[in-house]
This record gives sequence, C-alpha cells and structure tokens, in this order.
Amino acid sequence: MATLSLNAINKSFGAAKVLHDISLAIEDKEFIVFVGPSGCGKSTLLRIIAGLEEATAGSIVIGGEDVSAAPPVERGISMVFQSYALYPHLTVYENIAFPLRVQKLEKADLDARVQRAASILQLTDKLQLKPRQLSGGQRQRVAIGRSIVRNPKVFLFDEPLSNLDAALRGDMRVELSQLHRDLDATMVYVTHDQVEAMTMADRIVVLNGGHVEQFGTPMELYHHPKTKFVASFIGQPNMNLIPATVVGVDASGIKVDMKGGHQMVLPVEAATVNVGDQVEVGIRPEHVQIGNGGLNIAVNVLERLGGATIAYGTIGGDTRFCASLSGDAVITEGAPLMLQVAPEACHVFDASGDVLRRKSAPALVA
Repeated sequence: MATLSLNAINKSFGAAKVLHDISLAIEDKEFIVFVGPSGCGKSTLLRIIAGLEEATAGSIVIGGEDVSAAPPVERGISMVFQSYALYPHLTVYENIAFPLRVQKLEKADLDARVQRAASILQLTDKLQLKPRQLSGGQRQRVAIGRSIVRNPKVFLFDEPLSNLDAALRGDMRVELSQLHRDLDATMVYVTHDQVEAMTMADRIVVLNGGHVEQFGTPMELYHHPKTKFVASFIGQPNMNLIPATVVGVDASGIKVDMKGGHQMVLPVEAATVNVGDQVEVGIRPEHVQIGNGGLNIAVNVLERLGGATIAYGTIGGDTRFCASLSGDAVITEGAPLMLQVAPEACHVFDASGDVLRRKSAPALVA
C-alpha cells in the first residue's frame, strides 16, 4: 500500500472554480473519508486522484511517485463506483476475474486472487451465480472484489452504498470497516452521509464549496469543530444553533443573552468579541438533560425510538431546537420542556462562523 499526497489541487470548469488549493497528506493504510453536501467537490477530487479528471493546477503523489500526468491504469489505484457496473452475462467468478484476464494473468495466479477476494468478501459459495441472482449488498461486494484482485496501492470508493436500503447500508459499513482491517490498505471514500464518515473513517475531510473546512479524526471534528459548518454537519441529530448577544466579557469567558431569554456564562476565549456582538451558541442534542432553570423549549414533535426519545421544538418562538433524551423520558407533545446544559459543553461561533476556542473541553476519545 502507499501514502497519498495532494498538493495545492485546483480545478476549474471554464470560469467556475470548484476546488480551491486543496492539500492533504494521507498516511499509508489510513481510511480517509471525504464528506460534504452535494456540489462541494468531493467526487471531483476523487476523480482527480483516479486520473478520470485533470487538475487545473497542483500535483498528486502516490507512494512517493508523482502521478499527476499518469493515466489511471498507471496510478496503482482501483475505484469502486456508485453503480455496480457488473456484466450481467458473466458469473461472479468471471466478473471478479475480468480485470485480470485483461492483464493476461497466468491461470493459477488469476484463480488464487479470485478465490482470496471471494473468501474475504464471503462470496465463495456465490462464484457460479449471475448478478441477477444476488442481493444489492452481494453485488456491491462483487464490485469490491473486482478491485481487490488488482492489488492496488490505493482503493477509491465513490458513494458505494448510496443505492442500498438503510439496513443494508448499516451492514455494509461494518463489512467495509472489516475489509479495511483485513487488507491493511489505504482507502479514500466519498460520501454525503456523515454517519458513514463518523463510523468508518480514521480521519475525515469536510469539504464545503470546494474548500477543506477541517481535516481530522471523527472525535476531533465532533468535540472541536473549527467552524459552524463543521459543527452543524458532524453529529446526528444536528447541532442546535441559538442566536445570542454578548452582554459581558471577562477572564472567565463571555456572558450571553440567548434567544428565549436565558443567560449563560460560557468559558471561551474572548479576545475577538465585544459586548453587543452577535454570536451563535451551539448545543448538541445529546448534551442536554431535563431540569429546571434552563432553556425553555416548546415541544412540537416526539420521536420514540426505544432507547432514546428525540424531542423537536422551538426556543424563543421560532428558533428550532432538538433534544436527544432517554427513551422513557416523561415528555408530552405541545407542553413546555425545561432543559439544562453544562456551559463547558457549549460551542460559540462568531459572526463569520468561526468557533471561539473553549477554555476547557471534553477529552478526545480515540
């Protein structure tokens, strides 16, 4: 396997610039996920790595070799697409073996590679079946097997689970994570689903409008988002963002008057804010608990999920708020709900969307 370096990658389509000076250093055997909303540039960046798109500027280095001008076949990569792209008239065995037959590999070596890939992907008993006889998850595994047999330096995945139903996506997330451990491979994975990113990645690249908003481990992004965009994109349910006015600044942090009338002293670095500034207070739904003297929420909708209850409502009349509480929480739709949150669990974002660094924060979990 190999390291992967992206150096000042830019991409323009005519006058439209879609990638802006992207530089990333991906270590050998890492599982990296590119995540972001539709149109953020994540698939374009993956296609540039694969050689299917040409960068307007910048270089790509795989395993210490500059491959910026190399065709896809010479880059040592293998790509799994959203579409399975299987040959319907060929068996599973022949679909997996196809790229090796193109390379005119010796029969014994070809068979050994196909059998190994089938064993890893639990397809050994399916090798003589046709794609139409397989489930969606099994077809995706065949597509992945076709990549494994090539022994690439880097695996690339372009939203491979988006065609599967929710339950099967969950199963395939586990299978792909296990596959990464079994192959000990360098993998780059594109998705718009932050749950996939959080559960599978060693490190996550959050893209927004062709820019890298943040690059770090899942728990770094969860506990220490650098911007409002990252904070609201990472975490499920999404972070609550409550408008507030700074009414005091001292060595302990800032005092804010939040929409809905609640005041809090938040332990953040206050060098860049002044009394009267408008900020937003970020509160994760799972960081609140029922208690008096806190935020006053008007509950509109309840979702009873068994182990958890998700309460949706508003604060201050029109600002949406979501709380993730225990499954047996005593709450009634249409009734007010008082919630408490620890000041040190809150995030504060200035008018430009940048986070104010907290004086104390939860320790990271590996």
